[in-house]
Parts: sequence; C-alpha cells; structure tokens
Amino acid sequence: MRVCVVGCGAVGSLFAANLAQLEDVEVWAYDLARDHVEAINAHGLRISGAGEVVGRMSATSDAAELPPSDFGIVATKAMHTESAIAATAHVFAEGAVCSVQNGLGNEETLARHAARVIRGTTFPAGRVVEPGRVQWDVKGDTTIGPFEPSPAPLQEVERLAEACTRAGLPTAAVADARGPQWRKVIFNAATNPVGALTGLTHGRVCEDPALRRLVSGLVDEGKAVADAQGIVLDADPEELIDHAARPEVAYDHKASMLQDVEARRETEIDYLNGGVARFGREHGVPTPLNEGILALVKGLERSWA
Repeated sequence: MRVCVVGCGAVGSLFAANLAQLEDVEVWAYDLARDHVEAINAHGLRISGAGEVVGRMSATSDAAELPPSDFGIVATKAMHTESAIAATAHVFAEGAVCSVQNGLGNEETLARHAARVIRGTTFPAGRVVEPGRVQWDVKGDTTIGPFEPSPAPLQEVERLAEACTRAGLPTAAVADARGPQWRKVIFNAATNPVGALTGLTHGRVCEDPALRRLVSGLVDEGKAVADAQGIVLDADPEELIDHAARPEVAYDHKASMLQDVEARRETEIDYLNGGVARFGREHGVPTPLNEGILALVKGLERSWA
C-alpha cells in the first residue's frame, strides 16, 4: 500500500510517521514548507511526547514528484484544501482521498477533484516544534467513512482504517461518519476560539465558570444544527470537553487556533463556527453565539493587518 499525506503539519506528521513504521506501507509526504521537507528527507520525521517515533519516508514540495498512491490523507488547514488537492489530484486517479481535517466543507472540496472520498475525524493533536520534529500532545481515536456524494467503498475505508490502527493510531471504519465529524466540529467550535480569544489552554477555559457557560451555549447551538440535518452524534460533546480538560489528557494543550493566533496566522474560524452558522442558516436554526464568536475572531485577524 502506498499512502501520500498531503500537508505535514502536526496531524499530518502523526499519520505519516506512524504509518511509516509498517513494512507493508510506503509513505510519501507533501508539504510546501521546504525546510520541513528537507529535514524529513535528511533525518526522518521525528515524533516525541505521547509517542516516540521516527518515520522514514520520501518528502517533497513538488507535487509532480509524487507517485500514484492507493490513499491520500489530507491534513492541511481547511483554507488550503482547494490548492492542496488541485496540486495533488493526479496522484489519486486510481485511489481514495481521506480528510482528517478540522471543520466543515473539506470533503466537498476534495470531491471536486477526486472520484472516491473518505470523510474522516481525528483527535490526536500536537505541534511542529522545528523542521522535521513534532511534539505529540494528545492521543485519540480516528473515525472514517464513505463521503456520501462521492463515496469510497466501505471495503476500501476498512483497509485504510486497519493500516492506521496497526500503526498505533486507533481508527474505526463506519458506514456513516457524519456523527463523529459533527461531534468534533461542535467540540472545536465551542472550545478552540474561546481559547484563541483568551489565550487560555483547554483546561483553563473549562475551569472558568463564565467561559464554561459560553462553551455550553456554543455546544447547544451546534447540537441543534446537527439535529436539524438528521445527524445523530456518536457521543455528547459536553462529555468530550470535560474529558479533555483533565490534567492527564489536554489540560495544558493549546488548541490549533490559539497556536495560529499567537503566530498571527489565518485561523480556521470560517470552517468551524462559520460552518455551524452557515448550516444553521440553511436549516433555519439560530446560532447567535457562533455568529458572535465568528465576528470576534475575524476582527482579531483584521487587527494584524
């Protein structure tokens, strides 16, 4: 099996490095950060923290160098999905492409370029600490399933899930992955921007009563939007939020949006709270808290100009 990971930031690197441990999987990594690519090719992709892994693979910033692959795992920021898949679509002419990204709308973008698409949701998290080296902060499960309008066959989904699980990233293949995806979207939309706006880690947000009430209000809006679409969540996001706030889980974890804000990078707010609000408008569900959070983060981004 050949797997091409498109976007080797923290999450993409976790998949690439762990899959590279398997003797029957050949991994290619595509990323535009040339210093990161050069470090991977020279020394391997080094993971430390929740797991200690060195992944040996071929990495490139030139999509023309990528060979045909059985699977793509797209792990770019949501705003880069279009450009990433447009550059690499030729690699997956005979394969399937799986999103493990945050937010809503990524699979629709992939489906414009690839015939077989897999909807994915993943909870492992970390951060790139230097070129070729990633800190693994949080372990977690992954769920993947056929993307309904342009589905990869379930058997193909199961094949990818089995490889990821053997590599140390527990992955379940399901017939309908919308419930897990919306659970994480609601989790992220309720917690990530609050941390980004306050500068607080996940655990510190949750231990503040006023902020925790705001988080619950955002969750309630997300649940109402999911329910209006007939989506059954696979678990309660509130329970996930409290679990992640435990010291041994993600109390001290800086969410990716906070990392982006600290670096003054564009955030994924349009695909999280913006996505919840968009689906809310489409289904007649009010989302004033998500609209407010969206406006605040967009205003913060504009302040950097």
